[in-house]
Amino acid sequence: MADGRFDERSAYIAGAAWEVLGEEPREISAPGGKSRSSLRLHFTDRTVIATLRANFRRTHLEAFVLEQLAPHCDDIPRVLGVHNDVLFQSDTGQVRLSEEIIEHAPGDQLELAAEACAAIFRIQAAARKTELHSVLPHLGANRSWIRNFVSSVGALEAFSMGIPDSFDYPAVAEFMEQPGVQFLKWDCRAGNAAIGEDGFVRWFDFEYAGLRHGAEDFAWLIGDETWPIAPDQMADVMIETFDPGCGHEIGAYLEYLSAYTALHCIQRLELIQKEVKSRGWLSQERVRKYDDAGVHPEFAAQLCRTGAYYAAQSKLTAPLCRNFEAAGRAFQSMSGV
Repeated sequence: MADGRFDERSAYIAGAAWEVLGEEPREISAPGGKSRSSLRLHFTDRTVIATLRANFRRTHLEAFVLEQLAPHCDDIPRVLGVHNDVLFQSDTGQVRLSEEIIEHAPGDQLELAAEACAAIFRIQAAARKTELHSVLPHLGANRSWIRNFVSSVGALEAFSMGIPDSFDYPAVAEFMEQPGVQFLKWDCRAGNAAIGEDGFVRWFDFEYAGLRHGAEDFAWLIGDETWPIAPDQMADVMIETFDPGCGHEIGAYLEYLSAYTALHCIQRLELIQKEVKSRGWLSQERVRKYDDAGVHPEFAAQLCRTGAYYAAQSKLTAPLCRNFEAAGRAFQSMSGV
């Protein structure tokens, strides 16, 4: 059945491509599904990504961020032009990192993980050479956001005997109050990176870029339910790729990363449970192909393993270990493994 809205949007983007790029695409495909903001334009000798978001301000923010970063790093797409509310950017690759990494042996997976983390550190270092710190929004800066972030631990109660009394909500909330001093891409799930024809890992989707501590980008990757690297191995990768120029001492940095990642894993679990209620469980293949939420019991169990490991690395979140372990057992039994 034809999708009239997709056809109308494609025609609009094709017209914009003619205005900006001087040619119309011979084909338009939807790598993340027809409902996504970004489409792939196929020309005779290249492919280009066209992004038409519901909020045009985010499109222009993304273009501005990419243009600021471009002179200082090669780990991002290049802006090819903007036409009203359509952003045209270089295609970073047709294979997502989330799909590519599971095709490799464990040693090569770790190498890919290190490349992905090093690229994030390089992007953040590039941002420090710009004036982005003076114009970008501060993320998670209000008390309401922090309160909701920390209180999400309640989602683990259904799988265990409640949150331990030793979990100090005010102390954790205070620890999560971080000034916006470091550039963040945000949403650094593996599906938002691609492998180019040159073999390099590059990150895309910068619409939510802002400022915070800096470790949050890595929490998005480590706490990505589709990410196959064991949490203790990712800890080693972080130590290996750590950039001492980021403004933090490595010990304090890793403790904050650990506590934040534990809470982030709960956020992802909440999203999965919400999606299960509306759509049911999905196959792992579908999730990776369309960069969907990890709505599969094994992905949820993986989040619990990651959450338990990182919770244990900080005394503030250590009381949650038993809750993660109980939730993990529940999801593991659902997966039949």
